[in-house]
Amino acid sequence: MAIGGLSLARMLTVMRKEFIQLRRDRLTFAMMIGIPLIQLTLFGFAINGDPKHLPTVVVAGEQSAAARSITAAMTHSDYFDIVSTAATADEAERLLAEGRVAFAVTIPADFTRKLVRGERPQLLLDADATDPTATGNAISALTQLAPTVLRYDLTGPLAARNGGQPPFELIVQRRYNPDGLTAWNVVPGLMGVILTMTMIMMTGVALTREVERGTMENLLATPVRPVEVMLGKILPFILIGGVQVVLILLAAKLLFHVPFVGALPLLLLGVLVFIAANLIVGITISSVARSQLQAMQMTFFFFLPSILLSGFMFPFRGMPGWAQVIGEALPLTHFMRLARSVMLKGNDFALVWEHLWPLLVFITVVLAVGLKRFRKTLD
Repeated sequence: MAIGGLSLARMLTVMRKEFIQLRRDRLTFAMMIGIPLIQLTLFGFAINGDPKHLPTVVVAGEQSAAARSITAAMTHSDYFDIVSTAATADEAERLLAEGRVAFAVTIPADFTRKLVRGERPQLLLDADATDPTATGNAISALTQLAPTVLRYDLTGPLAARNGGQPPFELIVQRRYNPDGLTAWNVVPGLMGVILTMTMIMMTGVALTREVERGTMENLLATPVRPVEVMLGKILPFILIGGVQVVLILLAAKLLFHVPFVGALPLLLLGVLVFIAANLIVGITISSVARSQLQAMQMTFFFFLPSILLSGFMFPFRGMPGWAQVIGEALPLTHFMRLARSVMLKGNDFALVWEHLWPLLVFITVVLAVGLKRFRKTLD
């Protein structure tokens, strides 16, 4: 049967050949089906631009009915999860620096006394503003609660305090990013995103290219040992990653005016560990992929959840629990926390360590898998 000079039978034959080719190339076929499913799942269920239940610590200078009403109102707003109501100022400061809580609320010791006198006592809200989009709605919610939060406590002779302006003054301090500038949050994270994309892709494609062209066997046939081949292939990428980091830091300082209040050697240590983690992922991908195209597809398979679930584009605490578990397993999540911790908060090694050890665990696990796969590839 021919239509307009085209043979339907020949077209069907070519289509059959394409389906057979797809069936043989199962990895590419899985990518074509799997990546859209991942995108649908992540964008449909995991992404949430209005995070709630943010961990909050309360430094209560007094145990009064007013303090309990404020704490209860914050909890009922769904934006705050009170993890402690009896923390000291130093504990609250440490928890904010470590990133374990997003807010610290300080109720002064003379809060009720000033409230009764009509002196409008101050309620201090310290917010971790390294990610301003994650805390903006919660701050607005507490601001809207202020006029009505004590209406059941201010009765009788104190009922007049409920009229007009709020009975207390809410002071909001956006810590580590006072103006809530997006660039201060994005640029340190962008360093991790660029390193993830380039390190994994370059390593995976470079090693797969050697196998695909048959030149890997020539290299291994020389007196050079396999481990020397691997190190010789990887070390240039570490140097390239170092150049990328220098350029990003210069742009952060000169173009975006991102502050750097921590220690540069500490950040470079984190960068080195993070680059190693990405290179090992690239090696593992090269041991599975049978062509450069497959290596690039698998890189995207790893890169997509890294971008969406690490907290780079969307607030990490706004994601459901299962998405946060996946995000915690990704090296980009911990590196971004490390970079922001050093650059914006000025944390020392003791506080940075909790972002560093997950990277080391990731390297150990993926390295074991990669070496096992790579030995099979060489065999």
